Amino acid sequence: MATATAHPDFSLISSEDVEGTTVYDPNGNEIGEIDHLMIDKVSGCVRYAVMSFGGFLGLGHSHYPLPWNSLTYDKGREGYLADVTEQQLKDAPEFSDDSWTDRDWEKRVHEHYQTQPYWDEQKRAAGQSQTGSTPTDR
Repeated sequence: MATATAHPDFSLISSEDVEGTTVYDPNGNEIGEIDHLMIDKVSGCVRYAVMSFGGFLGLGHSHYPLPWNSLTYDKGREGYLADVTEQQLKDAPEFSDDSWTDRDWEKRVHEHYQTQPYWDEQKRAAGQSQTGSTPTDR
């Protein structure tokens, strides 16, 4: 992965450097690569990494959106670790370009990958900033 647009001592990275980055399963096996990111246009936060998976020479591959919070960057591999298996990807809720407008679809995706939906994270953060405590502290 090229890091020409990011300094190695900082955590910021250009989206062009994320695209094409390898994604590994929990056993360290390569399961795909990041094709593109879905960014919330109001908050600017990355919500999904759309991973390309399968195919041969770019033919017959599929795209699978993974919740951004399901990925962890591994410096040693210079790739992302996903707590998902190849079978989970195959069994994921069907994806189309219209899926982004369907909150029920997003709920199914987060449930499938057992991740906290980003809208719940936003509510919790808003509660913390208003009260100065976490919801579990109250």
